[in-house]
Amino acid sequence: MKLLLPAMLIASFSLTACAQAPAPDAQRDADATAASGPAPASRLHVDPASADGRAVEAIRKINPRVEVDAVGAAPIEGFREVIVSGQVLYVSDDGRYLLQGSLFDIEQRRDLSEVGLAKVRRALLAEVPESDRIVFGPPAPTYTVTVFTDVECGYCRKLHQEIDEYNRQGIAIQYVAFPRMGPASEDFRTMEAVWCAEDRKQALTDAKAGKTVPSRRCTNPVAMHYELGQRIGLSGTPLIIAEDGTQLPGYMPPAALRAALDDLAKNNGSAAATIGG
Repeated sequence: MKLLLPAMLIASFSLTACAQAPAPDAQRDADATAASGPAPASRLHVDPASADGRAVEAIRKINPRVEVDAVGAAPIEGFREVIVSGQVLYVSDDGRYLLQGSLFDIEQRRDLSEVGLAKVRRALLAEVPESDRIVFGPPAPTYTVTVFTDVECGYCRKLHQEIDEYNRQGIAIQYVAFPRMGPASEDFRTMEAVWCAEDRKQALTDAKAGKTVPSRRCTNPVAMHYELGQRIGLSGTPLIIAEDGTQLPGYMPPAALRAALDDLAKNNGSAAATIGG
C-alpha cells in the first residue's frame, strides 16, 4: 500500500472544478517552519489509553501537527475510524496499522467512509453563522447548500451566473469564501473586500463578473472560511455541501443539482425509515 506521508493527511477532491493553486515559495517556507514547531492544541479530547487514544497517537506519530477532527469505532472490527483534513483513515485498535481509502459496503451499496465525513463536515459548517455567509435564496427554499467559492474560478463564476435559476429550483446558495490562491494573494484581498462591502451580494456578483470591488478592510470571516475549507479537505472550488454534510460535485447545472438533492432526500428518508423499523 502506497502512503504519501505526511502529505496523505491533506485530502484531494477530484470532483471540484478549479484546483487550488500551489503555495508560493514564501508560503511553503512558512509552512515548513511551522511544521517544525510545537504541535497545536487539540480540540479533540480522548483517553490516551483507549483505542481511540491509540489511534490518534498513531496519526500524530506520522505528523505531530495534524489536527484530528473525529475518531470512533470503524465499520470493520479491530479498527478505529479517524478523520483528518477531510480524509478517512482506519487505524488498528493497537495503533500499529493504518489503512487509507474508502470503505464500501457491497451489500448496501454504500460508501461507509462518506458517512463519517458527512458528520464532520456538518459539525464544522455549523460553526459558521449565516451572518458570515453570503446568501442567495428564494423566500422559502426547499433545499439549502453551502458553497465554498472563489471569485477567480471559472466554474464558480458559471455557477453564480445561474444563481437565479438555482433559486427558481428551490435551492438557496449560501456562499463561504475559499480564495484558492492563498492568504498572501490578491484573490484573498478581493474576497475580504467583498465580505467587507456594504452590499456583499452585489460586491460578490461584481467580483465574479471581473469588476473591481473597492478595497475595504474590516473584521471579516474570510481567513476562518479558508481554514475551514482546508480542514474539510477542500482542494478546489466550487465545493457544494448539502445540509446533511454530503459533498456534491463541484459544479452542477441547476436542474441537475435539484435532482441530486431530491435523490439525497429520498435516500436519507429511506435510511431513516429503515432505522426506525
